Amino acid sequence: MVALLFPGQGSQKVGMGKALAEAHAIARHTFQEADDALGFSLSMVCFEGPEDALKQTENTQPALLTMGIALWRVLKQEHPEIVVEAAAGHSLGEWTAHVAVGALSFADAVRAVKERGRLMQQAVPVGVGAMKAVLGLPPEKIREICAEIEAQTPGEIVRAANYNTQEQTVISGHTGAVEKAAVALKAAKAMKIVDVPVSAPFHCPLMQPVADGLYQFIAPMTVDRLLAPVVTNVEATPNRDAARVKPLLLEQITAPVRWIEVTQALVGLGITQGYELGPGKVLAGMVKRIDKTLAVRSAEDPASLAKLFEA
Repeated sequence: MVALLFPGQGSQKVGMGKALAEAHAIARHTFQEADDALGFSLSMVCFEGPEDALKQTENTQPALLTMGIALWRVLKQEHPEIVVEAAAGHSLGEWTAHVAVGALSFADAVRAVKERGRLMQQAVPVGVGAMKAVLGLPPEKIREICAEIEAQTPGEIVRAANYNTQEQTVISGHTGAVEKAAVALKAAKAMKIVDVPVSAPFHCPLMQPVADGLYQFIAPMTVDRLLAPVVTNVEATPNRDAARVKPLLLEQITAPVRWIEVTQALVGLGITQGYELGPGKVLAGMVKRIDKTLAVRSAEDPASLAKLFEA
């Protein structure tokens, strides 16, 4: 049984999609569709850069969604026999998953995630928020220490934002509280703490203005029947209800990404193979650390896409 997996922000790189678009007309059409929907050449930003433009959150998010859908369309065209039993995505990747299973139209989604990115860039002034990856401590201990730091710093937030693996959790919040948490986590024998270079403190309550703004933007959007369930970041359970797609995508903005539980839920559905569609192999690496019974193969260009079926 197969699931589609889509990576989130941070996996982008200049040149992504170029070879795919050169090799497959359907991929070229997908990038052109994104350009038309957005009113500027997103494809040129993906293919040629500059990197600073691609790293802008309001460009990164539609770029990754477009890349994921281009790969999925090529895969479907080349292998129409594929039966997808579920889909999931890490943060922004969950939007791509909903397009892949037919819940959201590609044009609607690419416009929505551009707005999502724009709102995220504006939500918190530079320097006010931060994110750090914590390695080598269990998630429960990290949650406990973050709660202690919040109690010591009234009016400031620090929360677990991404439960990536049992050994890696990302924390997010006000810069001061995040720094204090980092000191406490080191004292608790964290193996390593690394700054996450992002434009805002994602997946914590500081992102509430983003959810409020995006609610207005996506309210008119149509959600169609899901052709396969999406295991959501918020609940880490498979959702098949079209009426719940938008509320869960909005809640995701301030809630943590529960990737450990998402992976476990996919295994619980009987999924044995995952296809990671997007630049890099971040999700494959995470899933391998969580549950080796789910074998993930990654594809980002024509050659790696062809290798999905070699085994």
